[in-house]
Order: sequence, then C-alpha cells, then structure tokens
Amino acid sequence: MQKGTRVLMVAGGTGGHIFPALAVAEELRRRGEHVGSPYEIEFVGTHRPLEAKLIPAAGFRLRTVDAAGLKGIGGIQRLRNLLVLPRTAIEVARILREFQPQVVVGVGGYLAGPVLLEAALANIPTILIEPNARPGFTNRLLAPVVSAAAVGFEETASLFGSKARVTGHPVRRAFFEIPVAQKFLPVGVDSQPGVAVSPFTLFVVGGSQGSSAINQAVVASLPLLESDGPLTIRSEQADVAPGMMRIIHQTGERDYNEVSKAYQEHRVLASEVHAFIDDMPGTLAQADLVISRAGATAVAELAAAGRASLLIPFPGATDQHQLENARAMEKAGAARVIVQSDLAPERLAEEIRALVASPATLDCMEACARRLARPDAAAIIADMVEDFARRS
Repeated sequence: MQKGTRVLMVAGGTGGHIFPALAVAEELRRRGEHVGSPYEIEFVGTHRPLEAKLIPAAGFRLRTVDAAGLKGIGGIQRLRNLLVLPRTAIEVARILREFQPQVVVGVGGYLAGPVLLEAALANIPTILIEPNARPGFTNRLLAPVVSAAAVGFEETASLFGSKARVTGHPVRRAFFEIPVAQKFLPVGVDSQPGVAVSPFTLFVVGGSQGSSAINQAVVASLPLLESDGPLTIRSEQADVAPGMMRIIHQTGERDYNEVSKAYQEHRVLASEVHAFIDDMPGTLAQADLVISRAGATAVAELAAAGRASLLIPFPGATDQHQLENARAMEKAGAARVIVQSDLAPERLAEEIRALVASPATLDCMEACARRLARPDAAAIIADMVEDFARRS
C-alpha cells in the first residue's frame, strides 16, 4: 500500500453510524502504522455534537457540511430540508476536490446519499456499509451506484446482488475482549465454597441519545423490583452484596436530571446514572442483562460482548429496521423482545425477574449472542478498502 492512501469516511449523526465507521478507520490506521505507510483518513459529517465529540477524540479530522434528511418528514420542514440539498452538494464537491480520496466509505444515513453519489459520479470507488437486516431508504437508493456493499446479514445481500459481501457488523476490538459475565446469586441462594459471586448488574441504554420511553418504563418499574422479586434494588448501605441488583443507566442528555431524581426518590443507592457513557465496552463488561434499543450497532456490540438483552426496538426507525434486528437476535436465542406498545412497567419488571431467576437462561443467551458476533468484520471491510485503493 502506497504512503498517503486517502480514505473518506461518511458517518452522519448518530452512534449507530459513527461507531462502525470508527471501527473500520481504526483498523486501517493500525494496518498503516504496522507497515510504516500511514493512511490519510478523514470523516465528513453533519454539525451534530456527537460527531464533533467522538471523531476528533479518536484522532481523525472531521469535515462538516450542512445536510438534512427527507425520509419521514413532511410539510414545511420537508421543503426546508429540500432547500438544503444544493448547499450539501456544493460542500461535498468541495471536499472531494480538496481531499481527493481514493476510496469513500459510507455507513448509511441521509448524508451518505449525496457523498457516495457524487463520489460515484466522479469515478471514485465507493463502499457502502449496511449493518441492518432491512436496509434503510438511503442505502436502497444507493444500491445501483456504489462499487461494493458490506452487509451485516445474509438476507440483506440480495438487494445489492454481486456487489454484496457478507462481512458482519464492524465493531471496535475492545468489545471482543470483554470476559464472560461474572456469576451472581439470587436472594436466598447460598454460594458454594470457592465460587466468586457478584451483584446482579442491569445496564439500561437507549442508544447514544437516550430513549424517553425506556427511561420512563424503567423508572416506573423500580417499585415493582424493590423487594418482591428474586433481588432487591434498595439498600441503606453503599456496598452492594450478592442478592442485590445494581443498575447502570444511560439516559441521554434530555432525561438525565429527571431520571437521576427518580432514582434518588426510590433510594436506589446501588445505581449509576449517566447522560452518556464514553466507555461502553467497560460498562458492558459489568452487565448481566442489558435493556437496549435495537440499532444495528447496539445489537452487534451486544453480540461481540456476549451479553443477554431485553431489546425494545424504536418504533419510528426507518422501515422498522430495529424490529428486524431485534427479531434476528431473538430468533438466534440471544435476546428477548418487547415492542414499545407493550412496554408497560409490569411487563418490564416481569421479564427482568424471570431472567434474574434463571441464570442458566442468561448463560444460554450469552452463548447465543457470541455465536452471532463477527470479530473479523472490520478487517474484512478494511481488505475491501485496500483492494479498491490499489486499483485506483
């Protein structure tokens, strides 16, 4: 690989787009450093704060453009977003002209559309990463024009025909280094001599921006979990003993204060509430059960970490792709699914209690999750990038 190989990554807006792109970019950077021929890797994104935080923190330059989505938007807002498109096209053309990438890699989202389209029209090789079981609107439109597609699921490959390669979902290497969950014991069960036990840890995460529906349901379920189930979540002591539930909750910025107050009112001392968690691998390493949305990145990280989950798909996801992702995990035995219309506190508490009372079921779910993981996904996509860069 020649020195100075230039790769432009498109990761627009949410963690579900950013983290897979970072996984591939970090794999390319590692390879370049290993052979002494570093890559020039830059990102193009929107003005959303998550991109501005995560991408520079990972050591990559971020170029921002004005962009707006069209899918699922109507009325005057759709007209306003349409008026942004010419400015987006001009700014993207300027970036392609200045950076002159040899390969452009996109992870879906409304920004991927104009960037990959303009790159294809300029005869720059383009690779589309499609992590969902059901491709989104933008990626379906891009299928005829991209050079290749790296897809996460076998059933997705047919949309892209001969361009498709089933790679799995690219996940940062740290998730594959998470050890098997430590053992816990429900209340009333004595540990065996020489067997280490720990509190049951429930991790609640509603995606990188949080989920009000999940936050509200979990908070409302706290009284139902306090003392009438196999675990207790209330304690007057700061130390958390076996037989007690510990909760780690990522709320998103919007709901942080309200959720924090609720935990204080319920005196759930064995809890941590965060607006955003930077060290997701480290937090998943502590979890025995995860309550989560079902974005492609979320389910891929759960599989890589080997963690059992209760998945609550976002009902407003484009073309219901989160529901498809969740059902794929459920079918494999790695998760249980609650659709948001059924997300009553009683149902949530019932599901949590049932899983806490059956460590064998959780062990089975964890094993099934690991079987879905593809540790080589980022490496395979990096191989595709290198192949197109050589040809260009």
